[in-house]
Amino acid sequence: MDVGRSYREAAVRGASPVELVMRLYEQMIEDLRQAAKAVEQNDVELRGNKINHAVLVLGHLQSQLDFQTGGAVARDLENFYNVLRQNLIEVQVSASKQLLAQQITDLLTVREAWIEVLRAETSSTARTPSPVVDEAAISEAEHAHVDWKG
Repeated sequence: MDVGRSYREAAVRGASPVELVMRLYEQMIEDLRQAAKAVEQNDVELRGNKINHAVLVLGHLQSQLDFQTGGAVARDLENFYNVLRQNLIEVQVSASKQLLAQQITDLLTVREAWIEVLRAETSSTARTPSPVVDEAAISEAEHAHVDWKG
């Protein structure tokens, strides 16, 4: 029995949608950190596997975007994900540790915006029975942290 896996599965079952998104960001960040190590070690296979996994996670995140409900936030995330995917494809070809580091930094920045959403959701839940997320505040936080045009 894999205790770590059991723990992760239990944590995912009890997570809110925002917490799940944050976990996916953390997974992509870890994949790209491992890909950067693989670049240092000239391990092409590991680099490819880790970048491919990050692209799969990215595809899952992107497939969950709801443009009707999410409005500008969903469109901004779509743009961010498209640029990220494009850069990861470039890293596959160029093996640029610098470009990988930039993608990690960008993911960390957007993850911080999700942390703010979680904080707002948590404080809102403490005050009211149903959490309400202010899309304008999310959009402003994301724009303040990340230049989508890169």
